Amino acid sequence: MAIRQLSETLINQIAAGEVIERPASAAKELIENALDAGATRIEIATSGGGKALLRVSDNGSGMNAADLELAVRRHCTSKISETLEDIRTLGFRGEALPSIGSVARLSIASRRRDSAGGHEIAVAGGKIAHLRPAAANPGTIVEVRDLFFATPARLKFLKTEKAEAGAITEIVKRMAIAFPAVRFVLSGSDRTTLEFPATGDDHLGRMAQVLGKEFRDNAIALDAVREEISLTGFAGVPTFNRGNSAHQYAFVNGRPVQDKLILSAIRGAYAETIPSGRHPVAVLSITLDPALVDVNVHPAKSDVRFRDPGLVRGLIVGAIREVLARDGSRAATTGASDMLRSFRPGFQPHAQRPQTAWSAETSPSRPYQPTTGFGERPQASFDGLSMPTARAEPQFSPQPAAPEPNARYPLGAARAQIHANYIVAQTEDGLVIVDQHAAHERLVFEAMRKALHSKRLASQVLLIPEIIDIPEEDCDRLMQHAAELSELGLAMERFGPGAIAVRETPAMLGEVDAHGLIRQLADEIAEWDTASGLSAKLEYVAATMACHGSVRSGRRLRPEEMNALLREMEVTPGSGQCNHGRPTYIELKLSDIERLFGRS
Repeated sequence: MAIRQLSETLINQIAAGEVIERPASAAKELIENALDAGATRIEIATSGGGKALLRVSDNGSGMNAADLELAVRRHCTSKISETLEDIRTLGFRGEALPSIGSVARLSIASRRRDSAGGHEIAVAGGKIAHLRPAAANPGTIVEVRDLFFATPARLKFLKTEKAEAGAITEIVKRMAIAFPAVRFVLSGSDRTTLEFPATGDDHLGRMAQVLGKEFRDNAIALDAVREEISLTGFAGVPTFNRGNSAHQYAFVNGRPVQDKLILSAIRGAYAETIPSGRHPVAVLSITLDPALVDVNVHPAKSDVRFRDPGLVRGLIVGAIREVLARDGSRAATTGASDMLRSFRPGFQPHAQRPQTAWSAETSPSRPYQPTTGFGERPQASFDGLSMPTARAEPQFSPQPAAPEPNARYPLGAARAQIHANYIVAQTEDGLVIVDQHAAHERLVFEAMRKALHSKRLASQVLLIPEIIDIPEEDCDRLMQHAAELSELGLAMERFGPGAIAVRETPAMLGEVDAHGLIRQLADEIAEWDTASGLSAKLEYVAATMACHGSVRSGRRLRPEEMNALLREMEVTPGSGQCNHGRPTYIELKLSDIERLFGRS
C-alpha cells in the first residue's frame, strides 16, 4: 500500500482527538489563551453542556487582522520561538484553535486596543472563511458551536449535558484559583451563574470563593524552598477532609495540573492522619525554573515531568508534614457546626414528629432523672480543679512540667467523663469534648514513632508468655520480621508449627491484648509484605500497636488522669486526630452554646 500525505483537515481532526477530548478541554484551551493575552475579566457562556455553545469573552490584548488569519492555522503561535526549554505561558503549541475549528463551527472576533475596529474569522469543519471587519470591543470573543458535528462518532463518547457542564465548572474553578487577580463569570442556559470576583493578591480569599469559607478557617499556609524549587499554598487540617480528591489543586509555574506525582505526595504527607476513604483539601503552587520541568508530555498539558521528581515529592511531603506537626493538631471548625446541627431538632417544639405510641421512657414530659455522670456526688471530685490549676500527672506524662500560676490551657480543665469514653473539659471561652481512646492512641503512636529514630523501645517481660494459635503461613511471615518487631519492644518466638509465643510487649502500652495485636499484625504483613521487610512500614506497625495499647473506651478515669491526657495532647503533634484520621476532640465556643439557647 502506497504512503500518501494526509489532508490538512484530517491532520487537524486527528490532533483534535488528542487535544479536544470534550467541551471542557476546549474551554480550558480558550481560557488559557485569554489569560496569556493578559485578560483581567473572562466570561464563559455555555449551552447544552458546552456541546451546543461555548463562548469565551475576554478584555485581553486582542488580535489584528494578520494575527487572526494565522491563529486558525496549525502550529502558529506567538508564545514560543525556537525552543521548549523556557515556556512561561499556558499555551504554546498553536494547535487548539485549528483543532476546534476542524470538528466544530468556530468564530473569532477580536480587536486590539490601539485599533479603530475589529475583525472576525470563521472556521467550520476545517474550512476557513474569508476574514471580514466586525464591530468588537477591545479583546477577543471566541464562539464554538456544534462541537464534534464534523466527527459525529465522538459525540457518542460524551457524557450527559449536566456532567459536561460540571466538567467545565471544574476547569473554571482551577483557573480561578491560579489567577486570583482575574474576574471569572460562568453562565448559560444549562447552569446557574457562577462568579468569582477578583481578589488581587489575596490568594486565600479566592480559595475561599472556590472551596468554601470553611477552608479559610481550616487552612495552614505553606512556604518552603528546597534547592531551586519553592512551594507555597495552603493545606487543610487533617480533620477537614472530603470524600474524594476533587478538592486538591496543584499548579506548576501557574499552570493547573493533575499530576500523579503531586497527588501521590499529598497522600503520603497526610498518611495516618486521614481516615480510609477520605481525602485532604490542599492547594499547592510549585515554582521552579522552566528548564527543570517538561510541560510537553501530555496532549492536554495536565501532566508534567520534573527533572528531579524525588526532590519535588520530598519538598511537598516534608513541607506539609512540618506545618501539620506545628499547627495541624486543631480540630476542624466544621466539627462544631455538625454538632450544633445535631442539637437543633431537639429544640424545635413545634417540629413535626413521627406519630408513635406514647411511652413514659421517650416522652419529652417525663420526669428528669440525672445520670451518674452528672450527679452531684460524682461531680464533687472536680470541685477543686479550676481551669487555671489543671495539672499534668505522671499517669500519661513521665516528666510533666509544673504549670505556671494562672496558666491558661487550650484544652482547658476536665469537668466530667461521659459514658466512660468522653471527657468534657472547660476552656476559657467554651468547652471541649475529647474521645479518650482516640486521643491516647495518638499520644502513644507519636511516642513510639519518636522512639523509632533513637533506640529500641523499652519492653516489659511477661511473667507467663502468651501462646497465640495462628495459621502456619502467618507464623512464617511474623518470624521473618521478628528482629524488626523486637525494635518496637515486641519479642516473640516460634512455638510449634502454628503458634507464636509472645514474651515481651512494649512497656509504654501497659496491658496489651496480645492475641488481637498479633493477629492484626499478621494480616497487615500479609497485605503489604515486601522483600525489603518492614523497615518502610514500621510506622504502620507502631500505629497498630498504639491502637491496641491505648486507653480503652469504657475505662473510667480519675480527674488527674483526664487533665494529664489534655496536657499531653496540647504538646503532641497531630493530636487533633487519631492514627485512623478521626478527630480526637470537638471544640464548642461559648457563643455557639448561647446560640443554642437563643441568648445571642
